[in-house]
Amino acid sequence: MEITGIIGGSGLYDIAGLTDTRWEKVTSPFGIPSDELLFGKLGGRQLVFLPRHGRGHRYSPSQINYRANIDALKRAGVTQIISISAVGSLKEHLHPGIFVLVDQYIDRTHGRDNTFFESGCVAHISMAHPTCHRLNRQIHGLAGKSGIETALGGTYLAMEGPQFSTLAESELYRRWNCDVIGMTNMPEAKLAREAEMCYAGIAMVTDYDCWHPDHDNVSVSQIVRILADNAEKARALVQDAIPVLAQDESASSCTCRFSLEHALITASAARDHELMQKLDAVAGRVLKK
Repeated sequence: MEITGIIGGSGLYDIAGLTDTRWEKVTSPFGIPSDELLFGKLGGRQLVFLPRHGRGHRYSPSQINYRANIDALKRAGVTQIISISAVGSLKEHLHPGIFVLVDQYIDRTHGRDNTFFESGCVAHISMAHPTCHRLNRQIHGLAGKSGIETALGGTYLAMEGPQFSTLAESELYRRWNCDVIGMTNMPEAKLAREAEMCYAGIAMVTDYDCWHPDHDNVSVSQIVRILADNAEKARALVQDAIPVLAQDESASSCTCRFSLEHALITASAARDHELMQKLDAVAGRVLKK
């Protein structure tokens, strides 16, 4: 049975309807995760929730320990991740309130630890298709049945933050044909792929980025209202999705689960023993061979 991990971003700090809940500290050799993990059940199926910024929104995007978060989820038995985040839109038709199921990224972040594989064990994984097609298709279908408007596919420009983009930057990203802009899906998606976990990024549009001529007329109260509405829709979508995703028999053969199959470059005799111990959860499947 699949265990789904939910990483909640701005506005989504809990999951309604969970039963048998407990907050549990999961330690990671890569540091301290954003918060404890919330274990519970939805429709009788196991779920693990992690507030990306910590309860109370303590961490900015640049301060999040993405490696510890992904490693902790893997240690908790999570096999697939639904990442939910608030974004700005770079396209007129992607209006506030729509959910974009991301299938591509342009990574403009810097200074973040973006790999588990350091000196002593080098690995190169493919990021040509950085999100899980299987999860995206399933979520898209479930959202449609629930009346939640989604766009299947879109390019997410990951910026460093915490400041928002300049007008010149926003216009540049539009020329790059990016669809939405956010601060948190990178290196999260890269690390999930290194950990051989299926990853789906749900980008909840809260506003148009500063390129839009009406941007300056949008009030903070309007943004907060859309953020709250998006969070409620995300909770409803998670409630519908978990029981279905947990029973997907095709998940175990998904290509995401074998991303490290031929990725390790460092010879066995040259690998750093201490790093190997840190990688026991992330890369245990291939290191045991």
